[in-house]
Amino acid sequence: MGGNRNKSDAQLDFLLQVLQATRDSNGDAEIVYPLLADNTDKINPRLAELFRDWATTKLAEVKPDEAENIAAVIVDFSNLIQQFPLGEKASNSSIAITGYEVALTVITREAFPEQWAQTQHNLGIAYSDRITGSKAQNLENAIACFQSALAVYTREAFPEQWAQTQNNLGIAYSERITGEKAQNLENAIACYQLALEVRTSQAFPEQWATTQHNLGSAYRNRITGQKAQNLEKAIACYQLALEVRTRKAFPYDWASTQNNLGIAYRNRITGQKAQNLEKAIACYQLALEVRTSQAFPEQWAMTQNNLGIAYSDRITGAKAQNQEEAIACYQLALAVYTREAFPEQWAMAQFNLGRAYVNRITGQKAQNLDNAIACYQLALEVHTRDAFPVDWASTQKNLGRAYYYRITGQKRQNIENAIACYQLALEVHTREAFPIDWASTQFNLGITYRNRITGQKAQNLEKAIACYQLALEVRTSQAFPEKWASTQNNLGNAYYERIKDPKAQNIEEAIACYQQALLVYTFEAFPIDWAETKYNLSIAYRNRIKGEKAQNIELANAYFQEALKVRTFEDFTQD
Repeated sequence: MGGNRNKSDAQLDFLLQVLQATRDSNGDAEIVYPLLADNTDKINPRLAELFRDWATTKLAEVKPDEAENIAAVIVDFSNLIQQFPLGEKASNSSIAITGYEVALTVITREAFPEQWAQTQHNLGIAYSDRITGSKAQNLENAIACFQSALAVYTREAFPEQWAQTQNNLGIAYSERITGEKAQNLENAIACYQLALEVRTSQAFPEQWATTQHNLGSAYRNRITGQKAQNLEKAIACYQLALEVRTRKAFPYDWASTQNNLGIAYRNRITGQKAQNLEKAIACYQLALEVRTSQAFPEQWAMTQNNLGIAYSDRITGAKAQNQEEAIACYQLALAVYTREAFPEQWAMAQFNLGRAYVNRITGQKAQNLDNAIACYQLALEVHTRDAFPVDWASTQKNLGRAYYYRITGQKRQNIENAIACYQLALEVHTREAFPIDWASTQFNLGITYRNRITGQKAQNLEKAIACYQLALEVRTSQAFPEKWASTQNNLGNAYYERIKDPKAQNIEEAIACYQQALLVYTFEAFPIDWAETKYNLSIAYRNRIKGEKAQNIELANAYFQEALKVRTFEDFTQD
């Protein structure tokens, strides 16, 4: 107890010393930061408690004039500690928040409106950046602070501060957890657009570029409107930001915008997918010229993770090499993204690494799939349903796919595990909330039921057909032509194997599905899928019950000969 008290006394002495230095230097970082740097061991949550107790007591004891002076010093110190680059960020933010909140008991809106607004604004930033406590609640507090500041910071009276606060309010809405995500992003876009009315490229080029960058990120994540158009707007905003954020003038900001531009190109719908991915890779590689592991380890890891995703999806180059590049990127990211320091990012990198192992060509397939399962299971230790329901569902879906293809272990059990994972994913990936993911999972579930060993074959095929038909409610030929064709082809396979109902009718249904698939699967656009579907048609016609037998055999042979234009007989017999 005595030791704790002595430590507290030492911390209190340090606090009083640093407050005096702040007062004497008028908040000069060159004076205060060396003092903080020499005492980082004393900058911890306990200091925040001592700060609150001392400041609350002191402000109540002194005369109003002295209280105002002390409150001003507390605000200056809070500004400094909030931006202090050393020590634990969590402790720095907590101490800053404590200072702002205590100071606001003296700096009231009625007595000091401008200082009150500035302190509310700074408190909002501190809550936005806060690591400890509930992220959702911190963002609600930040939004409330920014909105309070805007009650004084009107566009007419304080245009520059008004624009700055609108920009920061936009950031808080972009990251907001509470409320509808779509509406929060609309609010963010509105805030950024208001800020840009004052933050013009001529008057405030640096701030204009920052807000353009932020607006680009909001458009990139936007739910309302057409996804393709939103991504084009995002790319345009990032490119505008880069007119000011040059590598020479603002290297850190330039790298940040290059990273985000890479994300936008990776997800771009307009233009050729292969070319967009090449642009994404180029952006990430540019960002990594500044975001080195030594200078900016966290940002370096972020960009390595993003680069890994781009390599995973890459069309240009050898597929095997691209997957190796992706795995290397994720493993580099995980050197910084440890579970202890960055649990959320660690889980996402594990998830991405799992995807890369599933698609890996190099190495033993069985081992790669087991590695993927291990990665997904690690990700689920952080991506719990309660904390991260959407990420949890995505991981369950991908884990299901890995179990379906697994070679190690009993095939029967692996398929049951896959079905269980898909069904868990569908608890979050509902048709209403996530129609695309819902349809994808229904499709995967259909494949798994079709090949299920446990249970009655006839019943499993009925479930498979039902899943494919559900998937087709979202995967329409207009909205998702390639996925529609894939689902039609798989539905055809299920009908062909169907046990329930007359065999003749089932084969007719299968033929109809294959012919639908071929409306998209042309020889020019999708030669391998075209050949597979032609082969399926040849089998269906060879065993067709309806129609002239000779005509059916002739068609079967014709379809088979067409399929051989792309694939060999051995390919089909191996399948």
